[in-house]
Amino acid sequence: MTRASTAPVPAAPPPAAPAPRPPLRVLIADDEEGIRFNLELRLKRAGYAVTAVADGDAAVAELAAGDYDFALCDLRMPGRDGIAVLEAAKAAGWRTRILLISAHADAATALQAIELGAVDYIAKPFEFAEVLFRLRRAAEALALRATVVQLQAALTQGGGGFAGIVAHSEAMARVFRTIRKVADFKTTVLLSGPSGTGKELVARALHDSGVRKDRPFVAVNCGAIPENLLESELFGHVKGAFTDATRNRRGLFEEADGGTLFLDEIGELPLNLQVKLLRVLQEEEIRRVGDARPTPVDVRVVAATVRVLTDEVRAGRFREDLFYRLNVLPIALPPLSARTEDIPLLVDHFLKRFNQRLHTQVQGLTPAAMKRLMHYPWPGNVRELENAIERALVLCEGARVDVDDLPPRIRAGGDEVAMALSDDDLSVKRAMRRVEETLIRRALARTGGNRTRAAELLDISHRALQYKIKEYLIEL
Repeated sequence: MTRASTAPVPAAPPPAAPAPRPPLRVLIADDEEGIRFNLELRLKRAGYAVTAVADGDAAVAELAAGDYDFALCDLRMPGRDGIAVLEAAKAAGWRTRILLISAHADAATALQAIELGAVDYIAKPFEFAEVLFRLRRAAEALALRATVVQLQAALTQGGGGFAGIVAHSEAMARVFRTIRKVADFKTTVLLSGPSGTGKELVARALHDSGVRKDRPFVAVNCGAIPENLLESELFGHVKGAFTDATRNRRGLFEEADGGTLFLDEIGELPLNLQVKLLRVLQEEEIRRVGDARPTPVDVRVVAATVRVLTDEVRAGRFREDLFYRLNVLPIALPPLSARTEDIPLLVDHFLKRFNQRLHTQVQGLTPAAMKRLMHYPWPGNVRELENAIERALVLCEGARVDVDDLPPRIRAGGDEVAMALSDDDLSVKRAMRRVEETLIRRALARTGGNRTRAAELLDISHRALQYKIKEYLIEL
């Protein structure tokens, strides 16, 4: 899914590489120089574009002048405090999502911050991993909301589909029929399919089509949370449960009470937490970390995975009893290559969206360009198609997208290794680097981003793969 942004479009990339996405822009506002410096340094290392200021007045000035995706704003600062910054942002209607940071957390202030539009409330002292996770969670939620709104708009305009999902193929019609049948039931659903097929959109459609639609929908990527934070994120904790537990904190199960909890990449859940998740599903109650008392919850769980969980069960990486508990209502999402009749509809939808966002007036695709799209295997599925159309509109100089505007891998029919070797550059050293990068990307796509399994397929060490991922700037 593409992040909604009004930031200037980056310069067009050279033909040999796909257009890079601009990094997410983050404003840090904190009067403590050490915290400000460390957050700025580490967020830049994590790939964010970061600006840091020391007080609330400077924060408001930056938010008014810049196009920031997120702001990490301290509660107590010289000039305007964090609440005043929130009030200014709400009054001005700025799109920036603000996460409030405070060493003086209390329930009343947290409630006031949320009511004013804060997307999260982080207590000091904090671990950087927690800040990074909360930023990623906020970004995923923002992207999901934007995509759902855009797809629902396309549906309203007669594009075809169901519950905001653009499609009219028989393969997706079967998925829609299943959603209608099971939407009202609390029974767990397991979504499977390759990366980029829209599992989170289907989970949202299940929620929005059922009796829980007016209750919370909470999504979490189990593979994106550090293992030492995962139990606390899911189940919450009580004050004093561990060193940094300075207050009671609700987990995601409690946040989703009465609604739906979407557990993406469930195959990444550690075995010790699989046992606890199974107990929650069976007993419908959670136990906060450090709490002796159970807390009842009413949550419909929808899980998703790119892994083949039966293989994971045989390998001892996933509990068999949990698999059967999750797999009560399985829904397999087809890859885009199995529903090519949806490609023209999706292309039309993405053209309209990016024409509006990029201020372009591209009218469509030439027959030759559409033919290439229809015959390409789409290993990245709908997400890859979306990115390809965005890139094509950036490069297109005519009224219609032509073959030369498409990414090289699509022009080459998907054989990226052959494309790397057929380049005009005859340097053996550079050609081997291009092939190496292509094989690493292919292995990571095949394993759903699992680095250990990708290293096994590539016949290199896990450490070597980690180094190569950084060297080639591969985003997972």
